[in-house]
Amino acid sequence: MNGMDKIRIAVIGLGYVGLPLARLFSTKYPTVGFDLDSARVDALMSGRDETGEVSREALQEAIAKGFFCTTRIEDIRDCNFYIVTVPTPVDRNHTPDLHPLLQASETVGRVISHGNVVVYESTVYPGVTEDECIPVVERVSGLRYNIDFFAGYSPERINPGDKEHTVEKIKKVTSGSTPAIADFVDAVYNSVLINGTHKASSIKVAEASKIIENAQRDVNIAFMNEIAKIFNAMGIDTREVLDAAETKWNFLPFRPGLVGGHCIGVDPYYLIQSAQVYGVYPQVMMSARRLNDSMGSYVATQVIKHMNKAGILVKDAHILILGFTFKENCPDIRNTKVIDIYSTLREYTPHITVYDPLANPLTVEQTYGLKILNEEPQGLFDVIIISTAHKEFKDMEFDRISTRNAIIYDVKGILSKGRHHIGL
Repeated sequence: MNGMDKIRIAVIGLGYVGLPLARLFSTKYPTVGFDLDSARVDALMSGRDETGEVSREALQEAIAKGFFCTTRIEDIRDCNFYIVTVPTPVDRNHTPDLHPLLQASETVGRVISHGNVVVYESTVYPGVTEDECIPVVERVSGLRYNIDFFAGYSPERINPGDKEHTVEKIKKVTSGSTPAIADFVDAVYNSVLINGTHKASSIKVAEASKIIENAQRDVNIAFMNEIAKIFNAMGIDTREVLDAAETKWNFLPFRPGLVGGHCIGVDPYYLIQSAQVYGVYPQVMMSARRLNDSMGSYVATQVIKHMNKAGILVKDAHILILGFTFKENCPDIRNTKVIDIYSTLREYTPHITVYDPLANPLTVEQTYGLKILNEEPQGLFDVIIISTAHKEFKDMEFDRISTRNAIIYDVKGILSKGRHHIGL
């Protein structure tokens, strides 16, 4: 283990989590960003972050001071503090896919040396770091865990698109494989964070704390989606109900909506699978996942229901979907549930236009086989579905692009109450 003045950091994985973290650490320590995607690395070295998490100015300033990104493993061999920030996805059966994490562990194993520390930030179920990842590092490196090298876990808390809770302002949970390493890892993170850290008693506790953060939000949003379905059936405005309920000081301000992205829509499956290994059937979490995964098709069927009531012939209707990313003011399309709205409606009509000013059309087409617009659409639409609450949609002139009896379905409730619309 090296002293604080000798730290050289390598961040492995330069996505929504890794890049902001690497940029932050580069303000205090020599830092290298490593990623397998050469196009991503080239873009970053030209000062362009397509995720929008790090500004061009901040990135160029970091590069000018020595920060650089690379695809060459030799460029991180001289580092001594490795941070792994790769994705932890699930497959089509919602089974955790540890392949990116294990591949990153192999990379660490090829370069780690005596006294070095590897810290994992990727979201996992308790035990993955020490039971799955560390053995890979040991096998590849030939080094012994907690004798020749050490480990830590500090779960990521990046919120894509959030310009208030940025990486330097969030409070980070830290942990280490020995008491001394726990203190060391905590000190390293504390040295760049404004609001400090919470040092967990073990790596498993830190892993568990992260995964329940997202599972809790999933369950709470599922409850909101369930009551939205109930009140829609009753003919009661859900927004008005929530506005009234939120006047109580301890009512939690969750809202119904689509649950996508790489965290809330994915991470609970890691704990669900792990729980069943231990003989616990997590009914609440599984029900929440099923309900939230069904909301895209529910929105589509609700739209069709209102079209029938309004006398709009579905097969001939022209429909505009506003927003494709999984959340507002963010270009991230991972696990977006807007595709479920589109796919359900596509069974009834081919006249569907998707407009999102933030999503990359090429990435959308490659990932989902769907062509979208980046510029405001022309023509008139019989139905407008506001599926993502981008700020660009709040002041749109809907009268200019809608037919006289058009339906506006506001999934996120961004329109003013005085405006005629329907939604969750």
